[in-house]
Amino acid sequence: MTVEELAAEVKSPPTPRRRRWSVVVVALLCAAVPVIVVLGIAIGQIALTPAEVVAAAWRGVTGTTGTTDAARLTDTVVGQLRAPRVLLGFCVGAILAASGAALQAVVRNDLADPYLLGITSGASLGAAAVIALGVGAFAGALSTSGGAFVGAVLALAIVLLLVGPRRRLGSGRLVLAGLAVGYALSAVTNLVVVLSDNRDAIRAITFWMLGSLGQASWGDLPLVAIALMAAVGLLTVWGRRLDAIGLGDDVARSLGSDPERLRRNVAVVTAVAIAAAVAVSGSIGFVGLVVPHLARGLVGATHRLLLPTSALLGGILLVAADTLARTVLAPREIPLGILTALLGTPLLLLLIARRSRDA
Repeated sequence: MTVEELAAEVKSPPTPRRRRWSVVVVALLCAAVPVIVVLGIAIGQIALTPAEVVAAAWRGVTGTTGTTDAARLTDTVVGQLRAPRVLLGFCVGAILAASGAALQAVVRNDLADPYLLGITSGASLGAAAVIALGVGAFAGALSTSGGAFVGAVLALAIVLLLVGPRRRLGSGRLVLAGLAVGYALSAVTNLVVVLSDNRDAIRAITFWMLGSLGQASWGDLPLVAIALMAAVGLLTVWGRRLDAIGLGDDVARSLGSDPERLRRNVAVVTAVAIAAAVAVSGSIGFVGLVVPHLARGLVGATHRLLLPTSALLGGILLVAADTLARTVLAPREIPLGILTALLGTPLLLLLIARRSRDA
């Protein structure tokens, strides 16, 4: 296929039937969000009905309290324990899925994921420094999530420094820089763990690196929610340019887009959003890798539809996975990263098998 034919493919609008189907899919996903949120809050060691969840949420919004002991217990379970965790899980899943879809376009690799830029490794090092080395004591009241966010942003800065501000930022250069930084920071994190003689700190670092929403609080939600809205909004605005760059830099230039600038902008936006997500959840794999493929199967590859669809689907699936993680072996909790890997691996193998058949 020539560059002109590829450009025509990017410019061609979806068929009316495809557009109607995409609208139906997005509408169904939007309708499913409140359902999965209510169910995620209701399911647990203390089982609640959806009506009790809605009533407790209404009391929380209006500032009233329950009139019975059972109602006050429900208010505590919903308002202080499960609601922030479920809402934060939705935001984290949405960020990972939307960022994965955008990065797969700019590096033109269907197996790219949100951790391509070394963000997780930087966050892990930041969290480990706070937990094991007591860095927070020297930086005021720096929490684990705050240290993880700082580490993730520093990892992004190192990646951008390696690719250089004046160099042509090709997909290969970005991938190699991210991998190099990720491996280096992972090695430093492992060194911190090895040198630490505090077993509780080692356990905390290990559990954080495996991913968990167990420490979710209302204070974490605003930053992650803002990061989600900003990232998905900007990436969707750049949707047409992502369509073009996904077909090659020559196509992007022929359509008046600067692929190097777009690649850098997408890297910064997704990395900051991922840093906010990883800072509160730890490392949660496969969501950003698998969900964009599922979304493409539903609405196609046009990024103005793919990105919001990926965000909705990623949020829904992560809330469902987190609900399983905290209930299937209750009272013990399965690290969320382990569960998403167990669930995502079969889907990834199916995708690889499909690609092999199509090759």
